[in-house]
Amino acid sequence: MSLGFAIRKRRKQLNLTLQTLAKRVETDSGNLSRIERGAQGISEAMLRRICAALDCTPAALYAQVEPQSTQNPVTSNANPIQPQEFVRWFRSATPYIHAFGGRTFVIAFGGEVVDDGQFVALSHDLNLLASLEVRLVIVHGSRPQIESRLKRAKLQNTLVNGLRVTNDEAMAYVIEANGSVRVEIEARLSMGLINSPMAGADIRVASGNFVTAKPLGVRSGVDLQHTGEVRKVDSTAIQKRLDDGELVLLSPLGYSPTGEVFNLTLEDVAVNAAIALDADKLIFLMDSEGVHNIRGELLRNMTADKARNLLRNAQKNVNAENEMQNITEDELYYLPAAVRACEHGVARTHLISRHIDGAIIQELFTHDGIGTMVTEIGLESIRQADIDDVGAVLQLIEPLEGEGILVRRGRERLEMEIHHFFIMEYDGRIIGCAALYPFEAEKTAELACVAIHPEYRGNGRGDRLFHYCEEQSQAQGFKSLFVLTTHTAHWFIERGFIEQDVASLPAERQKLYNLQRRSKVFTKKI
Repeated sequence: MSLGFAIRKRRKQLNLTLQTLAKRVETDSGNLSRIERGAQGISEAMLRRICAALDCTPAALYAQVEPQSTQNPVTSNANPIQPQEFVRWFRSATPYIHAFGGRTFVIAFGGEVVDDGQFVALSHDLNLLASLEVRLVIVHGSRPQIESRLKRAKLQNTLVNGLRVTNDEAMAYVIEANGSVRVEIEARLSMGLINSPMAGADIRVASGNFVTAKPLGVRSGVDLQHTGEVRKVDSTAIQKRLDDGELVLLSPLGYSPTGEVFNLTLEDVAVNAAIALDADKLIFLMDSEGVHNIRGELLRNMTADKARNLLRNAQKNVNAENEMQNITEDELYYLPAAVRACEHGVARTHLISRHIDGAIIQELFTHDGIGTMVTEIGLESIRQADIDDVGAVLQLIEPLEGEGILVRRGRERLEMEIHHFFIMEYDGRIIGCAALYPFEAEKTAELACVAIHPEYRGNGRGDRLFHYCEEQSQAQGFKSLFVLTTHTAHWFIERGFIEQDVASLPAERQKLYNLQRRSKVFTKKI
């Protein structure tokens, strides 16, 4: 069941028409219909308005959503995973298991995860990471717990630019809420029931005054009082706890040298902790599944520059109520935090949905992940191949050789010719290759063995690899390129190549022409 269908089901249960619900949430019935059919994405603000109108919570709707069909080892009673499928996935996770051992991950989530009962499943995933010797720092939020306490006490909840004004009365409830959340998290992490994912777990949780803070002071003419920002994170003390095999738990509270306590935002604590610890990953669990482009498509990865551009465009695109369009509230909170983390050396920041069971495992132990990963530099690159790349290039081209698309090359030949190859990498994985064989006397080069991994085709990568080889040829002083092909003539014609006869080839290359294969010859001036 999709989220849109869950909304429709709840609306029908309440005997509400599409028009009635659309009026209550102040949208067009056509837009609401498209949301229910799954033809249009839904913003966090719209989802909250719909939930208010349907008298339910986002978590209640997400609980009815079935996981999307993927290659990940997600199981259900209806479709239990097959043993061989599990074995294949487990083996594919081996490189990540090797890579993550001894690494430091900072994982941050809002108080909604605890409030909605989602921390039970999350604790299982944290236990799995801990068993793989990942050094874990957990940062929790407490916004819903604070708001419920302020509401019960009939205290005004004042926000200035998204920041809570924390006076003396409110601060007492902030401390109480954070203490309650911390105790519940520690209790869940202490479980070790037999026949459960926590069986045999031995997680020791360390918390304390690791964060020094200072007051934010007066903003927009309003004194925020006990609301503060991180001044320093005691990375040395935290590292000692991690060295002792403990999991470090940070609350969004900070302490000053004068003995004051400040109310902080979880993203401020998480980013500063990740920076101070030189963390390998910073992970935010949020309401949406990640960051989306203007068409509502999930962006699997983006650079910090691309994230900055998205935020700038969102600030320009506001409606009559001065609300930003095409961006969710969570994206506005966490995307700037991800950018800041990248700017200060955190290699990767992940934004994933808290509503997907096992989201962290799926994001970390599958190649595509399920959310958005933000990095300072792009994950894709092209470089000169070296001898260590021979095995990966063979794996890439062997299927195409079997189909007769490429000429067969044995390992020995490839080892001798590897210096002619360029490879395209994505996140450390070789996904494409091409070779340039120079003919100095004729000022030309043969472009050969162009291949892109099937999982990465269709996104312009073949063009990028071709243009890179073209630029390399120009830099080496060549005046033209030629190719021999049996299957992909049109691809080269579309890129400016012209068919020629075999006699147009350099004399040395004519001697090697395979008359049985009868490849067509194409040339292009560069």
